[in-house]
Amino acid sequence: MITPNPIIGTGYHAIGGISASTCYLPFQKIKKWSWGTYWLVQAFFAWIVLPLVIGWITVPGFFHILATAPKNVIWGAFLLGAVYGFGGMSFGFAIRHIGYSLTYTFAIGLSAILGTFVPLIVYGGLVEYFTAPGGMVILLGIVIALLGVALSGLAGFRKEKDLKAQAGEKVQFNMKIGLVLVMIAGVLSAVFNISLEHGQPISDMARANGAGNFEGNAKYIVSTSGTFLVNLAWFIVAGIRQNTLKEFSLKSGISAGNWMKNFFWSALSGALWFGQFFFYGLGHVKMGKFQFISWVLHMSMLIFFSYIVGVIMKEWRNVSGRTFCTLIVALVVLILSFIVITYGSSFQ
Repeated sequence: MITPNPIIGTGYHAIGGISASTCYLPFQKIKKWSWGTYWLVQAFFAWIVLPLVIGWITVPGFFHILATAPKNVIWGAFLLGAVYGFGGMSFGFAIRHIGYSLTYTFAIGLSAILGTFVPLIVYGGLVEYFTAPGGMVILLGIVIALLGVALSGLAGFRKEKDLKAQAGEKVQFNMKIGLVLVMIAGVLSAVFNISLEHGQPISDMARANGAGNFEGNAKYIVSTSGTFLVNLAWFIVAGIRQNTLKEFSLKSGISAGNWMKNFFWSALSGALWFGQFFFYGLGHVKMGKFQFISWVLHMSMLIFFSYIVGVIMKEWRNVSGRTFCTLIVALVVLILSFIVITYGSSFQ
């Protein structure tokens, strides 16, 4: 029997947010490897190695559960995970057209809304959850969180504008293409949560088999293997076209020492990516009957800590006072949303 504790659950989501917001920092250490080579190595660890190893360690009878789980659940979660694989690529392309901050804000905001409400519509519980004690408080918390995400995006946009103005560059965006791509990225990112919800019967089997708080670790490999398959196909084709697949061998001109360092940093990046969902799973089960709120909490934490990391990395050092004030207000609003959501979830 798992005892609900929204405060601890929110804490786990915060750790997951820290992991998610730092998962691409190791790329800065990569030398003489293309983005595609780095991406495939980190993806292999994030979506195959870690889900298998952690599932095997934490879930009793892990492989037996996967072998005996309903086939419609397995295939549904796998295919939805594969759809999410296209979302990550659309996200990367959107950044080229409308910048990092706008892409992040639109994609995360859309993902937070759809990833939270679509599963409730598809699998039931929309009216029941929000009419239950604490439901309207949680809805208020969601609205505040989305406001915080929007303000974060505004702060990020102003930051990019400030820094480019200082460098004498004009801010040029292709909003038409960028918005199409970011909508695709946001929608497909939300599909990953739908994939996890579809795979919930696998977690239920794990809980019945004594997995306890680690029940979520049983279903991740089903969703992430679909994601990895799509990315593997895409980046292998890209690697052939760009002649970068040779970077996987020492014949590419890189020393053995640097090759091993690149492999280590890429693997660490993958471990951090998976870490967000390891703690997401722990936080999810602690939210009690309001587990559906986990996705918007995760997305909001991701935004919050990504901007905190930016401040620590001194990325906001040369922005205007107005821009920095916008950031502070956004972070305060996000903190308020965490408090309101946690309070609403305490009505168990």
